[in-house]
Amino acid sequence: MSQLFQPIRLGGLDLPNRIVIAPMCQYSAEEGCVTDWHTLHLGQLSLSGAGLLIIEATAVEPEGRITAHDVGLYNDANEAALARVMATVRGQSPMSVFVQLAHAGRKASSQRPWEGGAQIAPDAPQGWQTVSASDLPHGEGEAPPLALGANGLARVRDAFVAAAVRTERLGLDGIELHAAHGYLLHQFLSPLSNRRDDAYGGSLENRIRFPLEVFDAVRAAYPAHRPLGVRISATDWAPGGWDLEQSLAFAAALKARGADFIHVSSGGLTPAQQIPLEAGYQVPFAAAIKRETGLPTMAVGLITEPEHAEQILEKGEADMIGLARGILYDPHWPWHAAAKLGDQVWAPKQYWRSQPRAYKDLFRGAAFGQR
Repeated sequence: MSQLFQPIRLGGLDLPNRIVIAPMCQYSAEEGCVTDWHTLHLGQLSLSGAGLLIIEATAVEPEGRITAHDVGLYNDANEAALARVMATVRGQSPMSVFVQLAHAGRKASSQRPWEGGAQIAPDAPQGWQTVSASDLPHGEGEAPPLALGANGLARVRDAFVAAAVRTERLGLDGIELHAAHGYLLHQFLSPLSNRRDDAYGGSLENRIRFPLEVFDAVRAAYPAHRPLGVRISATDWAPGGWDLEQSLAFAAALKARGADFIHVSSGGLTPAQQIPLEAGYQVPFAAAIKRETGLPTMAVGLITEPEHAEQILEKGEADMIGLARGILYDPHWPWHAAAKLGDQVWAPKQYWRSQPRAYKDLFRGAAFGQR
């Protein structure tokens, strides 16, 4: 059996393999509510044979959306819409589904990527006043965010908790807190965006304080058997910014608080970042965090070939492999990986006849040619 198709346990949840569909924003919600697009999108991915699907960045309050078209989980209408989509997904697929709870902070109030992605002014249509750790804008010429005061910090923390409670009511299998890609929790972590002079700024201990408070509050409100983890950017790829050494300290603190996994990405905080893109360029960060903390670790980033994914797991550099754009391009990537690695994968009965004759044992439970 290949390493990629070995089962793994996260908290109280067993996953059938190590393939994770990473959260990918679709910018297709209406007032925070998922739509028919999400039924098709999540439904298609849920038939892929991956071990885990993580729903896109889901805002915990309206001002926490990246765009006015982002998914939210901050009111009853959002919850009801997601319940409808999940009823369809659950009815056809056994795949475990997590949600990524998020707040965009100073990167909110933006256009959709295909509209240019620029910030929308607070007083313009579909724009609003953003918030952050400090009043430093993300990019030159953008409107500065408001630095969160005590009341704002409490409001955001409570919003994460309320969304976690809704997540449990929906029966989703776990939560990933988004502390990566330059969004609000990352804005507290990085010295490039956090210039506070109170208990939440300055030293590393202070800068990780609010993200840890959010984690603690969600962990206290969310059932202990449900997996709870965090996605981080291991480095800002910019001088004077957040880096691997700080990420190791943050990961150790998360482990001490009962985190079940850490999802290791990078970048997104500053337009000044310089990222050396190549296949698996973020894997060394995942490997270091796994080695130093022992936390179950997801590696992601230009891992497109099954053989590469298998090698990462064989070398012990990560415990799970995250796929994003690659599985949008090839929604049956897990099927093709199982074929290449000589293993088996789940597929719906309706598709059993599709397996090539050379791979007659590819689909679990399928007899080749069965009608």
